[in-house]
Amino acid sequence: MAEIKCPNCGTAFRIDESSYDRIASQVRNAEFKNELEKMEHHLKTSYQRNLIVKRIEDAEKFEEKIDEIEKALTEKNLEIEKLKLQLGAKDVERKMSEATLKDGYELKLREQEDLIERYKDMKVKLSTKMVGESLEQHCMNEFNSIRNAAFPNAYFEKDNDASTGSKGDFIFREAQDDVEFISIMFEMKNEADETATKHKNEDFLDKLDKDRKEKGCEYAVLVSMLEIDNDYYNNGIVDMSYRYPKMYVIRPQFFIPLISLLRNAALNTLSYKKELQVVKNQQIDVRNFEKNMNDFKDAFSNNYRLASERFTKAIEEIDVSIKHLEKIKESLLASNRNLRLANDKADGLTIRKLTKDAPAVRAMFEEVKEK
Repeated sequence: MAEIKCPNCGTAFRIDESSYDRIASQVRNAEFKNELEKMEHHLKTSYQRNLIVKRIEDAEKFEEKIDEIEKALTEKNLEIEKLKLQLGAKDVERKMSEATLKDGYELKLREQEDLIERYKDMKVKLSTKMVGESLEQHCMNEFNSIRNAAFPNAYFEKDNDASTGSKGDFIFREAQDDVEFISIMFEMKNEADETATKHKNEDFLDKLDKDRKEKGCEYAVLVSMLEIDNDYYNNGIVDMSYRYPKMYVIRPQFFIPLISLLRNAALNTLSYKKELQVVKNQQIDVRNFEKNMNDFKDAFSNNYRLASERFTKAIEEIDVSIKHLEKIKESLLASNRNLRLANDKADGLTIRKLTKDAPAVRAMFEEVKEK
C-alpha cells in the first residue's frame, strides 16, 4: 500500500497493486474508445474513397496491358501478312512449312496467355501496394519509413522466440523512463499465401491470443488480406474484444494508424503508470526486505537448531563421562577401604595371634626368645 496524490485536486489516497489494473483500464478504455471512434470514422471515409479510386486505377492499368498485348498480336499478324506479300505465296510455302508456322504461332500464343495471367496476378497484388514483396516485408518497410520521426524509442522486431512452442510475426513495445506503456503482438496473413486452403481471419485468432499472453503483450493485432471481399473487414478497424481481450483485425492500410491510435491512448495514462510503478516498486522492495528477513530467520533458526543439537549431545556425553568417573571413584573408594582394613589388620598382627592355634610354633618362638 502506498499513498498517491491526484495531480488535479491534490487529494491523497492509498492504492494497492490490484487497483492499478482497474484504474489503468478505466482511463485507457474511455480515452481509447473516443479516439477509436474518431479514427474509425475518418479512416472509413478515407479508405472507401481510396479503395474506389485504387480499383479504378488498377482496372485501367489492366485494360492498358490487355490492349498492349492485343496490339502486339495484331502487329505480329501484320508482319506475317507483309512477309507473304513480299515473298509471295510460293516462297512462303517453300521457306516455312505450315506446321512450323502453326507451332510458332501456338508458342507465341502461350507466351501471351502466360503474360496475361501474370498481369492478372499483378492486379491482385497491386491492390495491396505490395508488388514484389510479402505482407510482412511491406509492414516492416511502412514502419521503418516513419520510425525515426514517429517512433524513435520504440521496439519493433520479428518475434524469433519459439521457446514456448509458438511465436507471432512482430512485437511492438515502447517505454519511457523504464516504464513500458504499450506493447502489441502482430500476426500477418496474406491472401496470396493462403489461396490453396482459403483460411478465414477467425482461424488465426486463438493462436494470436495465445502468443500475446505468452509474450506478455497488452494488445493483439491481426493484419490480414484474407477474405478480401468481406466488407466487415474492409470498412475499418475491427474490434474483436467481444471474443478476445484487446484484439483487432485490420487491413494493411490501417497498420500505422492503429499503432499511432493505441500509442497515443496509452501515453495519456503514462503519468499514472509511472506513479503506480513507483508504488509497485516500493511494494516489491518491502516484499524483498521481508523475504531477506525471513531467509535470515530461517538460516539463524537452522544454525541454532544444529548448535542446540550438538550442545545437547555434548551434555549427554559429559553425563556419560561423569557416570563413568563416578563408577571409577566408587571403585577407588572401595579399594581404599580395603587397603585401610588390610593396614589395620597388619597393624594388629602379633606373634601371639599368629600362634594362637599353633602351640608347637608358639613353643619354638618362646624357645628362640629365651636363647
